[in-house]
Formats: sequence, C-alpha cells, structure tokens
Amino acid sequence: MEETISLRELFAVLRKRLWLIVLITIIAATVSGVISFFVLTPVYESKTQILVNQAKNDQQLYNTQTVQTNVQLINTYNDIIKSPAILDKVIKELKLDTSAQSLSGQIQVTNAQDSQVAQIVVQDTSAKRATDIANTTASVFKKEVPKIMNVDNVSVLSKATLGESASPVKPQPLLNIAIAVVVGLMVGIGLSFLLEYLDNTLKTEQDIENILDLPVIGIVTNIKDVPKPSNVSRPDVAARVPQRGETYGS
Repeated sequence: MEETISLRELFAVLRKRLWLIVLITIIAATVSGVISFFVLTPVYESKTQILVNQAKNDQQLYNTQTVQTNVQLINTYNDIIKSPAILDKVIKELKLDTSAQSLSGQIQVTNAQDSQVAQIVVQDTSAKRATDIANTTASVFKKEVPKIMNVDNVSVLSKATLGESASPVKPQPLLNIAIAVVVGLMVGIGLSFLLEYLDNTLKTEQDIENILDLPVIGIVTNIKDVPKPSNVSRPDVAARVPQRGETYGS
C-alpha cells in the first residue's frame, strides 16, 4: 500500500513539474545541436596498416615462437612510431606547422591480440592531411626501422586513401543531441524533486488532507470583489417637492 502511494506521489511530482522537465530537455538538446553543428570543428580519421614479420620463408612465417616474437615487437614499434625520431621526419617531409609531441597526440597505434598487423590511425581537422600523415608515418617508419632496430621486418599492407566524400568521425551531432536529451531529462527530473522537497507550503485542500490525513469539512473563501462606495450622489427622497399652485417661500 505504501509503495502504491509513493509511486502515485512520484508521478504527481513529475506531472506537476512536467513543463520544467520538457523545457530543460529542449534547451539541452538545442544547445548541443548548435555546438555540434556550428561550434565544434569536424575531425577526420585515416588509417594505414603495417605488417611486422621477421620470417624469411613460409615455414618460419607460421612458427609459433616467431609469431610471438613479432607480436612482442609490435609493442616496441608502437612507441617508436610516436617518437620524435619518426615524427620529426614526418613533419619535415610534409612541412607541417606542429611539433612532434603535438603530432603524437593525433596518432594512435593499435593491433589486435596476437596479431602481427598494426594499424596507424591519424585524426586531423583536414581529411587530406590525415591521409598524408598516416601514409608518410608508415613510410618513414618502414625506412627508419632497419637503422633503429637493425632489422628489416616491416611492410606496409594498405595505404590510407582519401575518399571523395570523407565524413568526419567527430563531432557526431545526432549522438550528442541524444546524450543531451538524456542528460536534460535527468537534470529536469532531479530539479523537479529538489524543488518539491524544498517547497513546504500548502496550496490546496488536498495538501492539507495529505498531511493531516483528515477530510476538509469547510473552507474560507476569499472575498475579492467588494463593491466600492459610489461617488454619485443619490436624490434626496426626503426633500420636499413643490406642488402645483404653491409658491416658493410660502
């Protein structure tokens, strides 16, 4: 019984503050949409794949120990790819106006578990620049690895390509608006309960019945429209009206 009453009160609060919840949700979605479409700069992503392989023939290629060694090497190569030894040459070749540290933040090197294939992912505000950085980084890395590690075991599997209609990976306006709607609903509902908790005034007879658990048997109405005294002078009914044939002063 108590749970039913609590749920009823819960929905009553939500219904009472529904306008506030809807208003906050609309404002949050609108702000998110404006920021996503007109404020945030689109970011494009480009990928290239490299293969790490020390094997010189097919028999060694599928040797389990050799594969594990190559997989462990990828972790080391991930750090080398994002090092100034590689990125400084990328910046010089592409004539980029940035530092190796800043460029390192745009590059992510990943590989699947127990895979000898590593993926170089580059994000940039220009789709063409992202493609150029990805391909140049893979090329420079393949060229510099023999000097750094004294091994020549890196091959470029696939180069990054620039599509005719490249789509930005972020921001994602629809996703941002959906998140804003959920956040707006949560904030609106939370604010509604907070306002209801802080509001301890009694506004209706139903509020009194709910608190005292007693029926209301009478109310005192407000007298709002009290007629004001009129300034128009009424005729004196007691005044004597002159009669026909009677002279004044008689």
